[in-house]
Amino acid sequence: MRLLRMGALKHLPTTLGHEAAGVVSAVGRDVTGHAVGDRVRVHPLLNCRECEYCRTDRDMMCAQQAMLGHAAFGDAPMPLYEQYHDGGLAEYVRVPHWLTDSLPDSVGFDVAAKVQDLANAVRALKCADLPERATLVVTAATGTMGTATVKLAEHFGVARLILVGRDSERLHRVAGLAGGVPAGVVALDELPENWSTDGTLTRRLRELAPEGAHAVIDFIPEGPALGQTMAGMATGGTLVHMGGNSTPLSLPAIALMMHCWRFVATRACTRQDTTDVLRLLATGALTADELITHRFPLTEALKAMDAIEQRVDDPMWMTVINP
Repeated sequence: MRLLRMGALKHLPTTLGHEAAGVVSAVGRDVTGHAVGDRVRVHPLLNCRECEYCRTDRDMMCAQQAMLGHAAFGDAPMPLYEQYHDGGLAEYVRVPHWLTDSLPDSVGFDVAAKVQDLANAVRALKCADLPERATLVVTAATGTMGTATVKLAEHFGVARLILVGRDSERLHRVAGLAGGVPAGVVALDELPENWSTDGTLTRRLRELAPEGAHAVIDFIPEGPALGQTMAGMATGGTLVHMGGNSTPLSLPAIALMMHCWRFVATRACTRQDTTDVLRLLATGALTADELITHRFPLTEALKAMDAIEQRVDDPMWMTVINP
């Protein structure tokens, strides 16, 4: 609904669903590399395939970039989006053949549909440019992207996690996803009422990591926490923002300069990121089934979306809809 209000859904009516996996039921006459019966997942990023960004595996930066079953993010003409804006909340979906990835036999459709989320977390972790044995802060840690990042942290040499979210009990549950990586938690609901203006969040982060965190990966979609989490970083630290927060940053630019902090904004993932995730899943180095907490039949798609919007169930990390 937020995307609808923003005007990011350019073609209405439309079928939502940008994370999809299934079996190929038909192929065009010129298609090679896939056949009827193949098990595939959909890479939903539509783009021009010819610009500087597309040629260097940064297609999320393409001026024509949009997401099948989701939103368009710019004002440039988007011929592929015009053809393929309908998404996976349907029994069948039509997809450009080059945007499908074959699935390892060991990867089921539910997990395959969430490769996009896992790859987005990989993109954020890569952008963080973490040193060995890093201390990493993850905000909105109980959401889909937060849980994916926690699950993947051990594959990026993270030695310690600090998880920030609203509820302590939920945060401690997410900490259990970190494998052997120790995790501290900061529950915003347990901070004083004026935490957003008095620096309490920064002080709490510094209590857990006195020398500062090497990086923050921020998925918070709104509110004032961004500046305070950045102030909890070590000199030379990196903040990666993927939350889409429209609240102005409370830190002056001179603070970034004096501490040599980097602010990196990114969205979506690259094709290589998805390849990396599929390889981890295929080898068994990564398991993700436990991230999927809710499953709905296609006939209850609206119920699923209401549940995601309202977060009525606890925990609610990843949700899939099955035909």
